[in-house]
Amino acid sequence: MPTITLPDGSQRSFDQPVTGFELAGDIGERLQKAALGIVVDGELQDLGSTIERDSEVSIITKGSKKEEADTEALELVRHSCAHVMAEAIERVIPGAQLVYGPPTDQGFYYDIRFPEDRPLSSEDFPAIEKEMAAIIAEDRPFTRYELDLEAGLEKVRGEGSKYKIDNAERAIEAGSDQLSWYATGNPGENWEDLCRGPHVPSTGRIGAFKLMSVASAYWHGDANSDGLTRVYGTAFPFPAQLQRHLDRLEEAKRRDHRVVGRRHNLFKIDETVGQGLVLWQPNGSVVRRELEEFIRERLIATGYDMVYTPHVGKLDLYRTSGHFPYYRESQFPPLINGDFLEALSNEGCSCAELSSRIGEGEVEGFMLKPMNCPHHIKIYAAEPRSYRDLPVRLAEFGTVYRWEQSGELNGLTRVRGFTQDDAHIFCTEDQVADEIRGCLDLVKLVLTALGLEDYRVRVGLRDKDSSKYTGDPARWDRAEQACRDAAETLGVNFSEEEGEAAFYGPKIDFVVSDAIGREWQLGTVQVDYNLPERFDLNYTGADNASHRPVMVHRAPFGSFERFVGILIEHFEGSFPTWLSPEQVRVLPISEKHVDYGQLVYSTLKNSGIRVTMDDSNERVNAKIKVGAEEKIPYLLIVGGKDAEAGTVSVRQRGVGDLGAIPLDTFMQQIRADISEKKLPPRVEEQD
Repeated sequence: MPTITLPDGSQRSFDQPVTGFELAGDIGERLQKAALGIVVDGELQDLGSTIERDSEVSIITKGSKKEEADTEALELVRHSCAHVMAEAIERVIPGAQLVYGPPTDQGFYYDIRFPEDRPLSSEDFPAIEKEMAAIIAEDRPFTRYELDLEAGLEKVRGEGSKYKIDNAERAIEAGSDQLSWYATGNPGENWEDLCRGPHVPSTGRIGAFKLMSVASAYWHGDANSDGLTRVYGTAFPFPAQLQRHLDRLEEAKRRDHRVVGRRHNLFKIDETVGQGLVLWQPNGSVVRRELEEFIRERLIATGYDMVYTPHVGKLDLYRTSGHFPYYRESQFPPLINGDFLEALSNEGCSCAELSSRIGEGEVEGFMLKPMNCPHHIKIYAAEPRSYRDLPVRLAEFGTVYRWEQSGELNGLTRVRGFTQDDAHIFCTEDQVADEIRGCLDLVKLVLTALGLEDYRVRVGLRDKDSSKYTGDPARWDRAEQACRDAAETLGVNFSEEEGEAAFYGPKIDFVVSDAIGREWQLGTVQVDYNLPERFDLNYTGADNASHRPVMVHRAPFGSFERFVGILIEHFEGSFPTWLSPEQVRVLPISEKHVDYGQLVYSTLKNSGIRVTMDDSNERVNAKIKVGAEEKIPYLLIVGGKDAEAGTVSVRQRGVGDLGAIPLDTFMQQIRADISEKKLPPRVEEQD
């Protein structure tokens, strides 16, 4: 009979199987009333699930309204709310056909096929939310029941929904030996849906909810299949948690890099150029160039050699590396010689046959590079290497290409062409630890300089049961241990996550929280024993024998596009002075002060300051307002007294009026601001 180990290490033994509800009651009546579900040996389950064997169990509760909701509690609440929403929608729009409705990191959704003559819109939300509130108020239990495969299939086929039949068949293909349903109440009497669960004990335990939006979707994500409507919502155990979430969403909307980028002329994506392909406008180009120079200086100072490589490579190059076919589905189609294609067509070669022959290596061609790694490998291999030459550190701002689905594209943060601050280090095994630490130090330096110091570290390991990962298991073990050892030197807690490694090696990722608490995976360091073997790389050791180098991949920014997008939202367009496209704007009070304004402008410009002058006929207060809206770090108001005294009246963004300052003194101030890479005052205040 089961002995249950609780999170605090205590144990409780039972002489017969026990449900999660009974376990909670055995611990205490208050816990039993608060319980939403259980986690048994890492698996989230219903509170009513039976525990039959010795297990580690934690009991999931609503928690406190003052704190952020527990991940497991959110999953239970949101999955349950998705069912309630589906029931409410069927009440409001009879004939709606349900497909599936999972919880997500931000809430939940349900894909639904609506009658052609009665589509859903956000105008239906009040009526649906009213029905949802009524269902929750009824506090009906979520009741699970199961049928064997034959009876279960007979049931879904009898209901006549091809979507539910498909869901059932897919569950069986995945290995299910039975099918399960959840009813909100009594099976056969109340609403129910085919579902694996788990759910909260009853509808009354759901808490606070809100419907968010509708979007188009396709069945199984196939654009050639049925068009569906995806209804998004969110839910939290407490209304206060929901409100904090809604406030964060409003803040995120205000910071949206697409909106801010358009307002400040940073970048553009033009349909005639192509979705996911970024046009850097002059202002955005300044931000990118400054970031490039910032990292380039540090690369050169730490022994990196800058290189350039082409945007394409032969298919065989990527077959050897493994990127083709591993990335085949996310790559642009191969580039095949036109005459060769015409000859194949004349032979009756179909598109499917051509694709097969390309995959099997029978057809040669080129492809837009998805990674810089193979090109850097070829630079390393271009000349004999000795142990005295190692480590060899090659760095490039190299543009790579991925065929992202159009629905996944998102401004700068998800694109089809992006430039990485990419580098590859070729070293001896004895040098691996030091090189990883050097890479991690570089990532930390970048994040600190930009005020992104709230981060966690994730060590991505291989899933030993997956065939995705290539190479010798013993080398994988060594590489994974090297990553663990390096992560320990950072002085921060780190997690280990199986299945998060690249196909060729483990990695260390920095997951950064921005100004409003959203997480982004940014800098990465990866250890690779496999590509050197695939390309038969070597160096001559001190023993005059041939040895295999270890390869370290690293990218502090990840990609300039994504990194700049995140910075735009983190700073809300108020970049540090050193990054700002326009650092100073000179504002003459009136026309008669333009000459002195021109002198100030020329002095700053000749000193390398990015400066403009607004000599329009607008009132100076209007000019100041525009400059503040455009988030210029420094506004210099100049009038007659300033001209006589050689001063400028300074308004600093985030600080306010600094008064009249000698021009030379201001020059010293802004040079220090730029050279020291100072953060905007508002960010420093938050720190």
